Amino acid sequence: MVTKIFVNLPTADLERSKAFYTALGCDINPLFTDENAACIVWSEDVFFMVLTREFFGTFTEKTVVDAKESAQVLVALSRESRDDVDAVLAAGLAAGGTEPKDAQDYGFMYSRDLEDPDGNVLEFMYMSEQAAEQGPEAYLAEQSATESV
Repeated sequence: MVTKIFVNLPTADLERSKAFYTALGCDINPLFTDENAACIVWSEDVFFMVLTREFFGTFTEKTVVDAKESAQVLVALSRESRDDVDAVLAAGLAAGGTEPKDAQDYGFMYSRDLEDPDGNVLEFMYMSEQAAEQGPEAYLAEQSATESV
């Protein structure tokens, strides 16, 4: 059973990353933050460990890619509403992030991508409760039935 999630991300500028993620509303856990790393707190169960590129490299034998040039992972984080998705994107853009593509609206799900200053892609998404519980087909079928009336 998964109890906590830690996502490790490399950064070229630790202070810039800390400022970016706090602008999104995250806290920093000082117990796990030093000159090599910052523990970014999204919730009591979800954390990003933002690590200097050099320190990140000590955890793997593989080449640490430049996220501005290559994608290795897309991190999706759910929000409570479409407005929450838009609000976190606005905060991220104001804090130096970029939006690499247009919003995706599937009716049952709405998502927007935000690149942090290092190029790591965060996908913020809202999914209707019905679609999350019953699948997108149930949501779409209900919407189609409602439109027919």
